Amino acid sequence: MLTMKSFDIEERVNQAVHNFESGYNCAQSVFLAYSDVFELDLELAKKMSVSFGGGVGRMREVCGTVNAMAMLAGFKYPVFDPLDQEARARNYGMVQKMAALFKEKHGTIICRSLLPPEETSTNPSPSARTQQYYAKRPCGKYVKEAARIAGHMLKGELE
Repeated sequence: MLTMKSFDIEERVNQAVHNFESGYNCAQSVFLAYSDVFELDLELAKKMSVSFGGGVGRMREVCGTVNAMAMLAGFKYPVFDPLDQEARARNYGMVQKMAALFKEKHGTIICRSLLPPEETSTNPSPSARTQQYYAKRPCGKYVKEAARIAGHMLKGELE
């Protein structure tokens, strides 16, 4: 396993919410909150996570926050050898556990089901980040929950 910086989960949760409220998409908000834990370059982390927003490219499939948790699991539970089935099972098992925790709290991991019906457009143009956007969007709470789950996973508390 890779070495990690120590961190406070609630500080990272607050950072993820701040990221979202600053205009980053849901996946970036969670992923960027922890990218420095693995000494990942911030600009690279932004590039790695941007396409997962809006349920992967605004297709409204698996929630971007859940995708970010899965990406972070790859750093905590990497698979270096493609033939290492044990490592792969450990990684997939953790991704499934985190997704189940998210689903238990919110009923689904699917973006279009998490959003209000009027917010499920798959138009690739993102919505303007205005006060009205944040007021009617539930995404902030999903960012918060995913960041908290990811923090517990990264600290080894979900094993």
